[in-house]
Amino acid sequence: MIRVLIADDQEMVRTGFRMILDAQDGIEVVADVADGVSAVAKARELRPDVCLLDIRMPGIDGLEVTRQLAGPDVVDPLKVVVVTTFDLDEYVHAALRNGASGFLLKDAGPALLIEAVRAAERGDALVSPQITVRLLKHFNGANVKREVSPPSEPLTAREMDVVKAAAKGLTNTEIGAELFLSLSTVKTHLASVQGKVGARNRVEIAAWAWRSGVVD
Repeated sequence: MIRVLIADDQEMVRTGFRMILDAQDGIEVVADVADGVSAVAKARELRPDVCLLDIRMPGIDGLEVTRQLAGPDVVDPLKVVVVTTFDLDEYVHAALRNGASGFLLKDAGPALLIEAVRAAERGDALVSPQITVRLLKHFNGANVKREVSPPSEPLTAREMDVVKAAAKGLTNTEIGAELFLSLSTVKTHLASVQGKVGARNRVEIAAWAWRSGVVD
């Protein structure tokens, strides 16, 4: 069972997220709070598997909550997914720098919210597709390829197709539909690519693709 804490100053958002997540097999919302101070206190008390945090909250904002729960100086960090209406670049970078395992917009939809929770719990990362492309383009250095370590083994043609699709911000389901692959096959290809390029998750795969010039 994946135990989730929700922190958002809007009651309707908390209620909606709770309904979506509690309806899923294997996911349970253990608490929902309306401010950052309560988020830190409840998270440290309950030790949920995943914390869903809004950015703009009373007391302590979600970025500082993320740092306190998942930052580089935290001895036993929690998994945090930032879910917000604000997709400003500085927010995205700060959230990921402070240890967030994902960054979603509130209009991303139930499927992506559920996928982000499951990804965070297993140690992966998920960023809203519409943010991913803009976030990762800076790795390309204005279309100047950077020196990157080559894969430990050459990527197959199909793996390269999957990498290009992921780098453009497509979800696993969308990749499968575009390339006529099953969801399990897409996941298998991504897992293989992670091992070959030394990435920890799909975000790092996409970053590798931009840095190496696979996507231009």
